[in-house]
Amino acid sequence: MDAMLQLDNTELYVNRELAQLAFNARVLAQAEDTSVPVLERLKFLCIVSSNMDEFFEIRVAGLKEQIKYGSSVTGPDGLSARQAFKAVEQRAHTLVERQYSLLNDDVLPELVRQDIHFLRRTHWNAAQSEWVKEYFFRELMPVLTPIGLDPAHPFPRVLNKSLNFAVELEGKDAFGRNSGTAIVQAPRVLPRVIHMPAEVAGCEYGFVFLSSVLHAHVGELFAGMRIKGCYQFRVTRNSDLFVDEEEVKNLREALQGELSHRHYGNAVRLEVADNCSPEMASFLLSQFDLEPADLYQVQGLVNLVRLMQVPSWIDRPDLKFSGFVPGLPESLTKTEDVFEAIRKQDILLHHPYQSFTPVIEFIQQAARDPQVLSIKQTVYRTGTDSELMTALINAAQRGKEVTVVVELLARFDEEANINWAERLEQAGAHVVYGVVGYKTHAKMLLVVRREDAGLRRYVHLGTGNYHPRTTKLYTDFGLFTCHDGICADVNDVFLQLTGLGKAGDLLHLWQAPFSLHPQMLAAIRRETEHAKQGHPARIVAKMNALVEPQIIRALYEASQAGVKIDLIVRGVCALKPGIVGVSDHIRVRSVIGRFLEHTRIFWFHNDGADDVYLASADWMSRNLFRRIEVAFPVLDRKLKKRVVKEGLEPYLKDNMQAWDMMVNGEYLLRLSRRSKPYTAQLALLAVLAKTATESG
Repeated sequence: MDAMLQLDNTELYVNRELAQLAFNARVLAQAEDTSVPVLERLKFLCIVSSNMDEFFEIRVAGLKEQIKYGSSVTGPDGLSARQAFKAVEQRAHTLVERQYSLLNDDVLPELVRQDIHFLRRTHWNAAQSEWVKEYFFRELMPVLTPIGLDPAHPFPRVLNKSLNFAVELEGKDAFGRNSGTAIVQAPRVLPRVIHMPAEVAGCEYGFVFLSSVLHAHVGELFAGMRIKGCYQFRVTRNSDLFVDEEEVKNLREALQGELSHRHYGNAVRLEVADNCSPEMASFLLSQFDLEPADLYQVQGLVNLVRLMQVPSWIDRPDLKFSGFVPGLPESLTKTEDVFEAIRKQDILLHHPYQSFTPVIEFIQQAARDPQVLSIKQTVYRTGTDSELMTALINAAQRGKEVTVVVELLARFDEEANINWAERLEQAGAHVVYGVVGYKTHAKMLLVVRREDAGLRRYVHLGTGNYHPRTTKLYTDFGLFTCHDGICADVNDVFLQLTGLGKAGDLLHLWQAPFSLHPQMLAAIRRETEHAKQGHPARIVAKMNALVEPQIIRALYEASQAGVKIDLIVRGVCALKPGIVGVSDHIRVRSVIGRFLEHTRIFWFHNDGADDVYLASADWMSRNLFRRIEVAFPVLDRKLKKRVVKEGLEPYLKDNMQAWDMMVNGEYLLRLSRRSKPYTAQLALLAVLAKTATESG
């Protein structure tokens, strides 16, 4: 078969939505692992729910839109939207059933054994029942608004992912009405999990669910009527914002208007508790224009994400991952002046094993330093409370030229970014929103400082966001440098983002949507040519997702030429390894552990040159064609070796938390049997960080 025709075969590609569900199954496996501390297992269960929420809000919503409008477009895998949705629906139901079974049969009983109790209303004693009653009348009753359904009170608008209760009633009210159904919406200001006082609970850590409290006293909302049933439910809606970027004149104003619509997009999933009657479930489905396949009936809370906060309330270090203190590179321990340290040598930070504090201190020093003239930074995600943003505001207030490229369309962070943009503008900073039609996803920070030799630029480039909280949870690399060429490239990218003009050739950076994709293809094809000439050829790449068809085809062609390829892809991977004659020389692994693997590293042997690039971009079409991204080289030899030694080799060696993709696209956990157990993340913690004990 002709090679090009063979590489068009749909059997060579994995469906993106199914690959996303497979990733969530690997996360769920962390919750199933009894060697993981039980409170961390609870967190992994919550993470699965959070991931599934976004999966339905974006990916499933997209499939439903395609089906609605009769789209016949298929992806490289050959599945139509309708075929993909059917497969997704089957696997999603299986995954959710497995998740709740694990919660009820394993995790919650183990918490009970550790004297941590979620007290169900069927087991409350007299004192607990009285406490709950007082809590209901004091905290809940004043803010609840029951809505009886009748011609004057139609079915209410239900917020995306909000907690609601459908109540079946019998009898007539004061006006003689008898609709039989009411809806009670739980205000978002109310906590979903309530810590009961120890003297009432009978243990230090006793919790009750808001749903249990309301169930127990819902009759108080409907005086004189009989409660036949009370069922919690939750609807998930299409949350992909639509802004006509060709027509819009003020992106921020347009986005502010669109944000409120996110709460009321088309429904895509209905979750109900297991006690919900078939009649009520059918009624709710009809209200949201959903089909039976969209119904998820669960044994427990309809929103497990709300349990995420519970471990932070429990002071039981023995039930959590061991604490650690992030380390620092030696070059930053010798001086408090970050600029002095960068002038001496490039500095590489490996988060979360090494601290993000130097990045914050870099901006804070720049804000205070009278020799600093300007600061430019991109902001994609930074959170609602950020020292880094505060430092930029202080710099602007001190009269420095501060330019911030804020990405307003960073999904689910739009509101926080709008708020920061307004505060920065009020402080006198220049705030721009990048280029209409292209999300600014590059992680760049540029400082210009006046020194004896003239003006000098300092740069920080990263693979992850400027978000102090996630830098403690995500693995990422950050590079400080004052290398003239790299700094000039970063400055040119900022000029593109803030001004007008054609994109020039960059000396060192590869930039999307211009040079990044062709340069990646060229690097892969260069290895292919080396292999054809009989030279050693190797590619090792680590990323979050791999779905871009041209990249996949180039990798298949490289494998056919004999290039040895290792791909460490945390999430979605549409490429299939190990196919005879196509991908024999490709191995795909996914490492799932305590930290979210987020680094993007690309290592090409290049006939011994060993080119190493770090990047903000995955190998996805959106990153390569519809975003502003940068890949930057690690030029210092020692740091290049560090990236390979810390960012790639441990993950290829991991035999405890690494999942290998099989030729059929399924994943198999490679547990150690003959060799000594090795976990990449634990090994890196041991080398780069200090344990809580060591830190004193």
